[in-house]
Amino acid sequence: MNRPHRYRVDVVWTGNRGTGTDGYRNYSRNHVIRVPGKPELAGSSDPTFRGDATRHNPEDMLVAALSTCHMLSYLHMATVAGVVVTDYRDAAEGTMVTEGNGGHFTEVVLRPVVTITATSDPARAEAAHEAAHHACFIANSVNFPVRCEPRIVVASV
Repeated sequence: MNRPHRYRVDVVWTGNRGTGTDGYRNYSRNHVIRVPGKPELAGSSDPTFRGDATRHNPEDMLVAALSTCHMLSYLHMATVAGVVVTDYRDAAEGTMVTEGNGGHFTEVVLRPVVTITATSDPARAEAAHEAAHHACFIANSVNFPVRCEPRIVVASV
């Protein structure tokens, strides 16, 4: 049965410096992202677009969503495959191009380094990435390629 899952997010712009948006340079891109029951996220736009570099921007969060969704899917697939993961780190990178007043992502590359126990099968660990990619809700929702370049490390005994 297909059951809808809903995710509520409140976004509040906090960048009014007193004159609203009366000029492109006169307002801050700062905002707060609130999800009920969770810590607030301080957001802004990318510094290229007059944002605050110390705050999360939508582009960073999109890449993070793809990376964490893949990781969570991978941990499940590894478990099902009998692979024991002891460490997982990803250095994900997204590429976006701008065109006029808009833009779009052209790809995101995930580069997870996964450490498995010496008794785990590296081939199964590698194969679990493909299964995870197909199971990732976020990767299934974007219209650009999400590539995965994993590296499997077998822990020494």
